[in-house]
Amino acid sequence: MKNSDVIIAHPNSLDKLQALKEFMHDHQIPFELAVIDTPSKKEFVEMILQGDEDKMNGKGRKISIEELEQLWR
Repeated sequence: MKNSDVIIAHPNSLDKLQALKEFMHDHQIPFELAVIDTPSKKEFVEMILQGDEDKMNGKGRKISIEELEQLWR
């Protein structure tokens, strides 16, 4: 097999993804994961990363269980 050969798999569940990752690791096959970006996914990831950065910079705030339950109503 050439170094440029590529295998693309499309696991349709997290269990199958985990099984593929374990198989590759167990057989010492180098691999990388790539996520196909969609505009909404990219925005969501950026929002989460910004939240993590804000938390590390002390910009987060603690809320009580009661406040959290109010968010779900």
